[in-house]
Amino acid sequence: MGIWEKLSTLIRSNINDAIAKAENPEKMLNQILLDMRDQLQKAKTEVALAIADERKLKAQMEDEQKLANDWEHRAMLAVRENRDDLAKQALMRQQEHAERALHFAETWQKQAAETERLKESLRQLNDKIEEAKRKKNLLIAKQKRAQAHQRIHETMAGLNDKSAFEAFDRIAEKVEESERMVAASVEVHEALASGDQLEKQFKQLTAAASDQSIEWKLLQLKEKMQLGTGAAKPQQALKPGASQGTHIVKDAELEEEA
Repeated sequence: MGIWEKLSTLIRSNINDAIAKAENPEKMLNQILLDMRDQLQKAKTEVALAIADERKLKAQMEDEQKLANDWEHRAMLAVRENRDDLAKQALMRQQEHAERALHFAETWQKQAAETERLKESLRQLNDKIEEAKRKKNLLIAKQKRAQAHQRIHETMAGLNDKSAFEAFDRIAEKVEESERMVAASVEVHEALASGDQLEKQFKQLTAAASDQSIEWKLLQLKEKMQLGTGAAKPQQALKPGASQGTHIVKDAELEEEA
């Protein structure tokens, strides 16, 4: 069984197990993605090993080709030295290495083709995992919407019971009654406060009248004191006889002119 068959079998097994447990969808999807990433890492390791084997086969092929070329040059040297016996042995070695190089070349080409397929499969697997990550967010959003709809449906089903609405109406009536009582209390308080204010205003008027009476009495007292002493304002004190004095002065002036 290849690495991709093992990887696919393991992922399917994990997914089927998670679905069978009917776990939380978000938790289940996150766990599946974690398993996918773990398997992706293992697949990368397998592909890296395949690439290493392919490069090793290529290196062995190149080594055998080099040895085949070296023995061919030795055979040519032996021929120039008229050593056909050495030339034959060198050609035999050259043929052995050439055959090995051909075998390694065929194996390397197959391994290289398989490695390219593994690389492409690895890229596809990585793309699918990235797509699964994007789909996970969408699936989680859908699941949350479904749960929200379910909760709303359950709430609405519960509200269909008339007792809930009746209880709500009773509470509303109590609140409104409390509001009316507060308004009435405020109105009574304002009425009482208005009566006290009227009484206060009358008291202020009486006090003001009393103050004016005191001021008048004080003025009369001052005038009385001025008349008694005759020093403060003599003209004002003699005001009632002022016209008689004036006539006497005028008569004296007329006699003096005659």
